[in-house]
Amino acid sequence: MMCTRMRKTIKTVFAAALVFLLPFLTACTSAETRIFSEIDPDSTVEITMWVYPVGDFSDPSTMNKFISAFNKKNPDIKVNVDYLDYETGDDQISEAIKAQSTPDIVMEGPERIVANWSEAGLMADVSSLWTDDSSADIIKTNKVISDACIGTDGRYYEYPLCMTAHCMAINYEIFKKAGALKYIDRKTRTWSTDDFIKACRAVALSGLVETPGIIYCGGQGGDQGTRALVTNLYGAEFTNKNHTEYTINSSRGIKALSVLSAMTKKGYIKSDSNIEAAGELQKFTSGDIAMSFAWNASNEKNYASNVDFTPYVMAFPTDSGRPQLCGGIWGFGIFDNGNHRKAEAARKFISFLCDDKDQSAKSVRATGLFAVRHSLGNVYDGTSAEKRMNSYKIVMQYLGDYYSITPGWTAQRTAWWNMLQQVFNGTDPKTAADNYAKTVNKNIKVK
Repeated sequence: MMCTRMRKTIKTVFAAALVFLLPFLTACTSAETRIFSEIDPDSTVEITMWVYPVGDFSDPSTMNKFISAFNKKNPDIKVNVDYLDYETGDDQISEAIKAQSTPDIVMEGPERIVANWSEAGLMADVSSLWTDDSSADIIKTNKVISDACIGTDGRYYEYPLCMTAHCMAINYEIFKKAGALKYIDRKTRTWSTDDFIKACRAVALSGLVETPGIIYCGGQGGDQGTRALVTNLYGAEFTNKNHTEYTINSSRGIKALSVLSAMTKKGYIKSDSNIEAAGELQKFTSGDIAMSFAWNASNEKNYASNVDFTPYVMAFPTDSGRPQLCGGIWGFGIFDNGNHRKAEAARKFISFLCDDKDQSAKSVRATGLFAVRHSLGNVYDGTSAEKRMNSYKIVMQYLGDYYSITPGWTAQRTAWWNMLQQVFNGTDPKTAADNYAKTVNKNIKVK
């Protein structure tokens, strides 16, 4: 049995040792706690998404519902949303890039996410979202979609949610009164170049509107419409197939510009260098003109309260019998901000919006456009939008090449409306088109 004196000695030695070691034990414990808090997988991650105008994704109440549903499955991720417009949005992104304060997620199309920001080395690779199943599902809808989301380095930089084919529309009642309905094929929603010219002439001579239509060229807004008009008339290609050169100065492109110029001189149509698509849409929906070159399902929904006639969906006129419509694809990209945890949280939120079985169809319906995933089918079946969307399904079959991922796209857009202004102010179309091509092609750099 241990004696009392020995027990006291052991206690004294232990106490002294504890006093000596306590600072080291405390320091180690604090360090371990600090490291654990930095990598704690259960702590909240806060991310930000910036949204360009895409249907109800620009509605805070809609986004709050989506985020609430997401948080039920991912309570550790906080999502903040800022809403951009197309007048100032690009400048806001540019300023954020300069300040190194870009959002984690951006919702837009490949022309910005892929052709612009990924080529500048600003975007994170999102190939992990493109699983075998999702890739096959999207490609089954149209391979153009997946191709548009790939950068020149072969990596995916956008994960798409929805799409549309930009089209045009006519005022059905005006065309009927002017005797111009005979120039369109109502079953296929197509018309020939010759019939388009005849229809414009008939409407112009009827005096029912100030002009059948307006070729707007006051800026880049809605330029998909003027591009589609020029390319379709005689089958011109806007770029080469590899998207490495702008080619509208071909003989077919020049012919289209020449014919449109001649039509304005005859009074069959007008040009306006003071308005963009928004101004043209206002005139169309108020009944001042009889056609719009900037129409799509989203615009029909947005302008519904202004319209007291039937906006009749049409493909652009062509002499080939097969229109090639400009496509619109919208989805999500992740800015490479150097934060792995935020990037992973961003991927989770994007996957929820696009892939979740309970959410994906709701996400597409909120855009007012069509699903890129074939398995979703028609998300508008049985809804109040079903009838309206069916006419757009007809023209979806005419979706053409997604050439807006060509390098130098941003500069090209400015050069395009400048060229149109020159043509309609009297410059020879060949001279204007050649100058345009020279301007936009000289700075193209392909990896």
